[in-house]
Amino acid sequence: MLQRPSNDAPSRLIRDCRFGEGVVVGPFTNLYECEIGPGSQVGPFTEIQAGVEIGAGCKIQSHSFICSGVLIGDGVFVGHGVVFVNDKAPRATNPDGSLQGQDDWQLLPITVEPTATIGSGALILGGVTIGRGAMIGAGAIVAADVPAGATIRGEPARLR
Repeated sequence: MLQRPSNDAPSRLIRDCRFGEGVVVGPFTNLYECEIGPGSQVGPFTEIQAGVEIGAGCKIQSHSFICSGVLIGDGVFVGHGVVFVNDKAPRATNPDGSLQGQDDWQLLPITVEPTATIGSGALILGGVTIGRGAMIGAGAIVAADVPAGATIRGEPARLR
């Protein structure tokens, strides 16, 4: 694994990431302590947080947010403006009124299996698995596991 993507682009923040051969990362991106497999592409205005693993041959389109706890398999397409959320019950404060910190919530991992497609503007909630080859419609809210090969859409997302 390499320490830098294969291309140069302005205004990127890349900290302690690992890249496979031929990874292309667009401008205006924030990448922290993540791993991106060979031949993958990351569009501009995208943030990928610590601990995220992205497989080989993936396309992550612009304006997407991929939070800690997300594992993305090979050949996955993530459309423009997709948001992954790793906590189903976020709160600003604890019951005593103190501001919540790192230890006050539970990370809910998300797995996207190989060759899945996630349409633009989808919201993927924590604790779900999107099966191999599944297709998530644009704007869908995914709150439950998606079977391999299924096509879902809507709010909440349902099989179609």
